[in-house]
Amino acid sequence: MSAVDQLFTDLRTEGRKALMPFFTAGDPDIATTARVIRAAEAAGANLCEVGVPYSDPIADGPVIQASYQRALDRGFRLQQVMELGEDVKVDVRMPLVTMVSYAIIHRVGLASYVQQAKTAGYSGAIVPDLLVEEAAPFSQICVDEDFSLIQLVTPTTPQDRQVRIAESSSGFLYYVSVTGITGERTALPDDLVGNVKWLREQTDLPICIGFGISDPETAAQLAPVADGLIVGSAVVRRVHDAVATDTAADRVTDFVKSLRHAVDNAPSAI
Repeated sequence: MSAVDQLFTDLRTEGRKALMPFFTAGDPDIATTARVIRAAEAAGANLCEVGVPYSDPIADGPVIQASYQRALDRGFRLQQVMELGEDVKVDVRMPLVTMVSYAIIHRVGLASYVQQAKTAGYSGAIVPDLLVEEAAPFSQICVDEDFSLIQLVTPTTPQDRQVRIAESSSGFLYYVSVTGITGERTALPDDLVGNVKWLREQTDLPICIGFGISDPETAAQLAPVADGLIVGSAVVRRVHDAVATDTAADRVTDFVKSLRHAVDNAPSAI
């Protein structure tokens, strides 16, 4: 059982939902990324997604794209993600997963990437551009290594394909709440609840919702539907806005605490 599996087993026993912030590795620098990860855990986060900057992010909106470009412009390298994991695993207990392009994994080597990531302290990988038709080899390596392979399902994914994606995934399913790219939104689709309910009937994997969660109100709205909530652009924006004043950890702490309170006090079911 991977650390991600254990997390959701424990949360289900406790009747709680996972709160999962996303940070771009190396924006503005690796030391700050380490600080905000520690701050997020102290404020109530259950799992952290670490974005691996890539020159052609296909699903990310302008906030995360800009953060990737800033990190790349400063000379970001994949090894820094591994060094980040080594650093924070000393005192961070929540699971960490990378969000990483399959092109990077393929270049490193499937088994080699998993081994490097595990050694560095990561418990899984979200791979947004891995086609289900090509997922079997990497999925099997991840199963063999107790390393979670987290894949995305979108509102436009055909139902038969959603099932295939679930079958080759582990840890949890990342349900994209809206069609399009990542970003903060004030309204979410009316059919979201029904779509997630149908998917829940097809798989035993936890279903976590991301894309568009911008504030505690949205988090509270979605908490009854999901096993966990993923908050990306709203977190990345706060880190960037705090660079000049070196208050990123404080801003992350305040925001994660507000999300935690909203999620914990939302209705248990819809």
